[in-house]
Amino acid sequence: MPLPPNENHPSSAYGSRSKANRPRAIRRLVIWYRRNAAVTSLVDTATNSASAAGNVAGSVVSSAGSVVSSAGYMAGSMLQPLVFDPLRRLQGGEGGVLDTSIEDSDRLWIAVDGMGGDHAPGLILDGCLQALQRLPIRIKFVGELEKVIKAAKEMGLEELLTEARDAGYLELVASGPSVGMDEEATVVRKKRDASINVAMNLVKEGEALAVYSAGNSGALMASAIFRLGRLVGIDRPAIGALFPTKDPGQPVLVLDVGANMDCKPSYLHQFALLGNIYSRDVLQITEPRIGLLNIGEESCKGNELSLRTYELLAEEDRFKFAGNCEGRDVLSGEFDVVVCDGFTGNVLLKFLESVGSVLLDVLRAELPRGRRGKVGSAFLRSNLKRIKKRLDHAEHGGALLLGVNGICVIGHGSSKALSVVSALRLAHSAASHGVMDDLAQLENTAA
Repeated sequence: MPLPPNENHPSSAYGSRSKANRPRAIRRLVIWYRRNAAVTSLVDTATNSASAAGNVAGSVVSSAGSVVSSAGYMAGSMLQPLVFDPLRRLQGGEGGVLDTSIEDSDRLWIAVDGMGGDHAPGLILDGCLQALQRLPIRIKFVGELEKVIKAAKEMGLEELLTEARDAGYLELVASGPSVGMDEEATVVRKKRDASINVAMNLVKEGEALAVYSAGNSGALMASAIFRLGRLVGIDRPAIGALFPTKDPGQPVLVLDVGANMDCKPSYLHQFALLGNIYSRDVLQITEPRIGLLNIGEESCKGNELSLRTYELLAEEDRFKFAGNCEGRDVLSGEFDVVVCDGFTGNVLLKFLESVGSVLLDVLRAELPRGRRGKVGSAFLRSNLKRIKKRLDHAEHGGALLLGVNGICVIGHGSSKALSVVSALRLAHSAASHGVMDDLAQLENTAA
């Protein structure tokens, strides 16, 4: 029978018991992680709990805390989390919006439509303030100033906003009544001082290198065409969206996903040229593999649009055409760029957006009942949500409007702070990797 702990030596009995159980505890954790490679947050939670307990109980649980910490480190180094997190390399520190590790000279100006989106302007502003800490950017935040200031106060962002403005990292730019999500795209001609128009003018006048909006995508496209104009040799701009693949670090660019419902073969050929430049410059793929979305791999398959487009892409020597891409191969990782008409691409995009929630519901329904099922659900719940986010395009920030004479990033209408940071990362990457310079070269060689 074990002796009770000595109050004068609290670590004696508990210390020996920890040493006796240490190998068993490590074995259990390793076995669990081998069976569930996606479960990584469990160790983080256990480590934090052990650390907190150590602060309260002192040396009583210090040995147990070190056991859990070492097991967490070992398991974490052995296994990669099953999640596509576009901000993994950016989520380094906490604190205010000022980051002394970023040189002021490296910061690029980006115009943000602060009134665009379902959660504007509050969550858009929150995302911008977080982005200033993580990215070498400066932001011109365009919006109705009274609403912006009110939202900052309600969300407790007033101090951070003042700090960013005083440092010269963020400017508030006044605008008039904004374009609603349910309004026609052509309304941008009437609402000349709408936030999207003002933000677009900042890019046109050279005061910003890129523009971001989570608002009405049709209005953003119309404003971009009216104010920035199309690139020479590009008949129709296209919206390019990043889809996840089996490889968390290798997304595939799909375009067009909604800008052009009816397309000609020449349009899809131009989409391929635009996608090749984007993947090469922004995604840093040396030789992107271009695929044509079709119902079969053979060159003789498909409708008239597919057949005629295949001939154009096969004859092109400015990129690597990898052939037809069937629907099941879009997320396979075998292609870096997939081109299609906007109608098909938008259906594909909306379908993918539903997969995450459906998959989560199916997994929940299939988990075993009873005590073991409840324990398993508790361990897997947070990881299932992360899998859902990996499949949810809204979590990946935004899509680039390709084919206009400027860098435009379109965010999802339901974008929140994390999505805003991710979208601004895309805007900064496009601006800093010379996308527009390469597109200018495309103009010179376009037919």
